[in-house]
Amino acid sequence: MVEVVYFAWLRERIGVPRERVETGAATVSDLVAELSAREPRYAAAFADLAAVRVALDQELSDFDAPLAGVREVAFFPPMTGG
Repeated sequence: MVEVVYFAWLRERIGVPRERVETGAATVSDLVAELSAREPRYAAAFADLAAVRVALDQELSDFDAPLAGVREVAFFPPMTGG
């Protein structure tokens, strides 16, 4: 079981800020594939992964990162600064 958190337009497209997900996914990419297969709203949110960043347990990560031992996966758009 992993806590999945969505920020900004991802939260708006999916319709929830967070959810607990039972998953057998080995990597973040596997989790995205599982979520995208659930419903069209998830598929729409993850349609362009170049516009999505991920953090595992509040540390920036990559989509090929393993999920073993991870408690929280957060998805968000790229941050801009100035």
